[in-house]
Amino acid sequence: MTLPNKLTLSRMVAIPIMVILLVIEPLKEIKTIFDLNLAQLLFAILFVLASFTDFLDGYLARKHNLVTTFGKFTDPIADKLLVLTAFLYLQTELKVLWWMTLIVVAREFIVTGIRLLAVEKGEVIAASKFGKLKMATTVVALTVLLFNNFGLDQLFGDILLWVAILFTVLSGVEYFYKNRAIIFESI
Repeated sequence: MTLPNKLTLSRMVAIPIMVILLVIEPLKEIKTIFDLNLAQLLFAILFVLASFTDFLDGYLARKHNLVTTFGKFTDPIADKLLVLTAFLYLQTELKVLWWMTLIVVAREFIVTGIRLLAVEKGEVIAASKFGKLKMATTVVALTVLLFNNFGLDQLFGDILLWVAILFTVLSGVEYFYKNRAIIFESI
């Protein structure tokens, strides 16, 4: 297994650890920076580290010619799981509106469905530049929100989140448009 694929899998392994941290009661009692308890801080740190592996695995795969079909398929799935975990957590903290989470979930299901249709036809759809921009803006917005805006005004995180939602919608439309032939052939 290549190093980039190991990094992708490590991102997937981090997700249940992040969730488990949130239910360990003693961690909730320890206050830390930015008005976060220790469970929230560790969740946020793991989110940042896992998000960094997304950049790192892609960089290493391209630089060292280690791009694999497995990586093209699992990397976006790992991204989706990580982002959805953060969105669902932030929704419970009332930092993300329910309909924003719904937009993200709907986009991810649609894109995953398109990818599965492509696989059925022997094709693998790699992430587009627009999809990567969506991921980058989403990670930045979620990081800021997870760290309680780093002590800055709430408006800062809210604006970043709106930008991320905009790119989520636009990248979903792009995937649909670019792959409409695959979709309509399957109907």
